[in-house]
Amino acid sequence: MKKKFLIVASDYYKDITKNLISNSLKKLKSIKRNITIIKVPGTFEIPVVISKNLKRFDGFIALGCVIKGQTPHFDFICNATFISLSDLSTKSKKPIGNGIITALNISQAKKRSHVKGEEAANAVLEVIKNG
Repeated sequence: MKKKFLIVASDYYKDITKNLISNSLKKLKSIKRNITIIKVPGTFEIPVVISKNLKRFDGFIALGCVIKGQTPHFDFICNATFISLSDLSTKSKKPIGNGIITALNISQAKKRSHVKGEEAANAVLEVIKNG
């Protein structure tokens, strides 16, 4: 049976998101997977979209970027999003690859965007393979 994957990507930083999606797709398409992509405005919206689609897909990849600013907003968004993703994964028993970049600046985020999507895709594939 062919596995189905959902990539949910925050489109807040468009160039970074483009790199993350491209790297994830490269990995998933190399093994001929059925892939759907849904874009959301920010990382905070990723868990709810995954939650609404838990029954339709075998694995999920969360992609996005949060850059630290001058306020605690960064910490609140990152904590809430990461805890929600972890809870969704353990409760549903379905893998969610976390490809959300947390960076101190845009330069750091751009550098990481070239590998983080593939790392998230690899994590999901390994859990499915070995789980």
